[in-house]
Amino acid sequence: MASKFKGRLLPFFLLLPTFVILTVFLYYPQIETFILSTYQVAFFGLRKTFVGIGNYLSLFQSPDYLYSVMVSLIFSGGVLLLSMSGGLGLALLLNKKIKGARIYRMALIWPYALSPAVAGLIWLYIFSPNSGVVNYALGTLFNIQPNWIGNPTLALLLVIFTAAWKQLGYNIVFYLAALQNVPGQVLEAATIDGANAFQRFWRVTFTLISPTTFFLVITDLVYVFFETFGMIDIMTAGGPVNATNIMIYRLYQDGFRYFETGLASAESAILFVMMVILTWIQFRIQRKWVYYA
Repeated sequence: MASKFKGRLLPFFLLLPTFVILTVFLYYPQIETFILSTYQVAFFGLRKTFVGIGNYLSLFQSPDYLYSVMVSLIFSGGVLLLSMSGGLGLALLLNKKIKGARIYRMALIWPYALSPAVAGLIWLYIFSPNSGVVNYALGTLFNIQPNWIGNPTLALLLVIFTAAWKQLGYNIVFYLAALQNVPGQVLEAATIDGANAFQRFWRVTFTLISPTTFFLVITDLVYVFFETFGMIDIMTAGGPVNATNIMIYRLYQDGFRYFETGLASAESAILFVMMVILTWIQFRIQRKWVYYA
């Protein structure tokens, strides 16, 4: 027999702590951010002047801000491509019966336990132009030592690779769990029907793990746009020449370096709306490619 609440108010009473926490730490700050984005705020908030959508117009008319949006899209696309394809590929290998599989799994998953700042510091030392092991090897073998941090293109590629490496373990865990739940009978039936290895993967395995892929696309997008600030700050500080100045880092610069609080609030609102739109698009198109058995 299904249990029932004895009073109509009891469910709301049990949910009250959650509503209070969400209101205090999520809804209220977000509403205040939207309100503050309509003001031009003087140094340390000593004076506020209502400007309406003036901050938004300033941002969309700023070539530097539009460039940071473009960099963010390139950054997010690169990280998604590398972390998800790499995570799926390694999960497929780890799903095979091989000796020492548990050791390999632990070794590949542990980077996710690192903070983005620590991950950035590790790869900054590895690719340091002067003392990094990569440049030492390249100089010894090929007599070349690229300036990974000073070159705009190389710096962007480096932070994309580092961010993807940091998220790789998270994707491996979920993909490995999804692969272990793929029914073996379905794959055997596909083999009997004459499907080759690629056809079995694309038409059977990938279809059955599509809900996991959809989930990882959403979570990886949140990670790329909001959780890579520490990595960028440690490795490049948005440089060189704004080549790695993604939206979340530009928001930090305007809000905490230049004290343009109203402008930074507008940037926060734009980033929030942008994530909502991207998530909405994903939920709309997932009906065409996500299969729920």
